[in-house]
Amino acid sequence: MFENFVVEDIDVGEAIIHVRHAGRGKAVLLLHGHPRTGATWHRVAPALVELGFRVVVPDLRGYGASRGPAPAADHAPASKRAMARDLVVVMDALGIGRFSVAGHDRGSYVAYRIAMDHPRKLTRLALLDCLPIVEHLERTDAAFATAWWHWFFFAQPEIPERVINADPDAWYDGDAHQMGQENYEEWRGATRNPDVVRAMVEDYRAGLTIDRRHEEADRAAGRKIEAPLLLLWSLGDDLEQLHGNPLEIWRRGWALDASGHGIHSGHHMAEEAPEALTAALAGFFGEA
Repeated sequence: MFENFVVEDIDVGEAIIHVRHAGRGKAVLLLHGHPRTGATWHRVAPALVELGFRVVVPDLRGYGASRGPAPAADHAPASKRAMARDLVVVMDALGIGRFSVAGHDRGSYVAYRIAMDHPRKLTRLALLDCLPIVEHLERTDAAFATAWWHWFFFAQPEIPERVINADPDAWYDGDAHQMGQENYEEWRGATRNPDVVRAMVEDYRAGLTIDRRHEEADRAAGRKIEAPLLLLWSLGDDLEQLHGNPLEIWRRGWALDASGHGIHSGHHMAEEAPEALTAALAGFFGEA
């Protein structure tokens, strides 16, 4: 994976962020979701480099080979604000002042927070399989709670770690052929690490508490994403089925300039539909 990429660990103060990067040209930051590592982008990142982009692929704080501080009662160390700050420091360390971001799943919330907290750093934003956390929670009904029950399970104190760490291979199901063998092995190693598991569920605890409050504060203040926004969603997943057209939700209250469409894929589109995703991202980021 990631042939000719530089691999390094960057100290950002309260965390150590594991990063792969390569290429020249317009800078693009690619953020993974749960329970993946940056390796989920192994089919997309090299293709973007070939198309003339400079590509940076980190493991989020606490995920994969990145490490962060111990959890806290308010879950602030796992907040998307803290993760966004990590990545701005990473990009500064690499000499990149302005950049575009694509975030998938949990990484999309980090990408959103970069857009809100560091707008001068951002040129363009792509959010994959994403609605604001508060929009999900305010639409919660039996269908959503049944399909996305893990949000509420992970929010419980201590119980998720005990359950997952008892048999992580059974809990986290992955297909080595679909994922790619090296990506699969990296992901499997991470999911077997109790520290990573703890960080991943802390991510969700933060989502329902401090991250939600940050989004509510954005909305109350009338703050919106200023950068052009591309929204992509997996047609084989359930986001649209649960909430309708996600693009309409983003346009109504969260973004000044939003476009987007569905992609024929399951949830992990960087692994399942890399050609379509690469084309969409390259076209959008190339306009910056």
